[in-house]
Amino acid sequence: MTHTETTETRTTETRTTETPATKTPVTVLGLGPMGRALAAAFVEAGHPTTVWNRTSGKAAELAEKGAHVAAGVAEAAAASPLVVVCVLDHEAVRAITGPAAEALRGRTLLNLTSTAAGHARETAAWAAEHGIGHLDGAIMTPTTTIGGPDAVYLYSGPQELHERHAEALAALGGTGTYLGADPGLAGAYDASLLDFFWTSVSGYVHALALARAEGVKPTDLAPFARNIGTLMASVTHALAEEVEHGRYAGDDSNIRSVHAAMTHILHAADAHGLDSGVMRAAKALADRAVADGHGEAAISRLTETVARPSS
Repeated sequence: MTHTETTETRTTETRTTETPATKTPVTVLGLGPMGRALAAAFVEAGHPTTVWNRTSGKAAELAEKGAHVAAGVAEAAAASPLVVVCVLDHEAVRAITGPAAEALRGRTLLNLTSTAAGHARETAAWAAEHGIGHLDGAIMTPTTTIGGPDAVYLYSGPQELHERHAEALAALGGTGTYLGADPGLAGAYDASLLDFFWTSVSGYVHALALARAEGVKPTDLAPFARNIGTLMASVTHALAEEVEHGRYAGDDSNIRSVHAAMTHILHAADAHGLDSGVMRAAKALADRAVADGHGEAAISRLTETVARPSS
């Protein structure tokens, strides 16, 4: 399958039916906060778990719980048929796994590092060259949810590999969605959803600064901000439908009205000398759309402006 093809996604609530005697051994490479949480979930579910980290001190608590601490990546990889890597970025993944390619041969490498779609496809191609099975994944919930019912995971890559390790992945709790055979799908979802999250958080941080500058206690603003969050949740599907079908009727709200609101916000922020770079960037998109004659279109049409960067 190429990355332009689509596959029906499958979402399952993860449960395990393995007995202690048949638990799949799992290796976790990288013991930052998320890596430690993943390893702890495997240990607590009874999987023989091997861990490795550049600095061994982070493994002490896991060792006390029963994890084996490997001296090197090759030793860690050789210990398990499923090797999970969760580190800072794509470069760290390649730096860690590259020298251990031979030890990883014949095993499945599940990359749960936040990775761009293109990088995931590069890693999949590298893995195939070395006889390594490859799955890519994305963790869409905080560290504190790992192992519990609220955790959310996305997976992409060969379906056979996903099914082979489904029981082991059940130890991570929550729900897992298999997106399709294209290894870049999990990364595509991850980047898009984190884009939404972090720009939203940036907006909220700016709103709190503006409220404080206006003499409003941030905690007094918070309940009303929650209402805005609920409103945003209620329109996500409608906006997606408009973008997917290219229908941007601005009958209820249009870019021109949004542009006016942004101008008002910037006036208030400028009066207090706040850094308003994020809002100015958003208004610049609206400026271009209005200048191009799309002021009466729905705000969802700004996706077309985003797709046509200014020169």
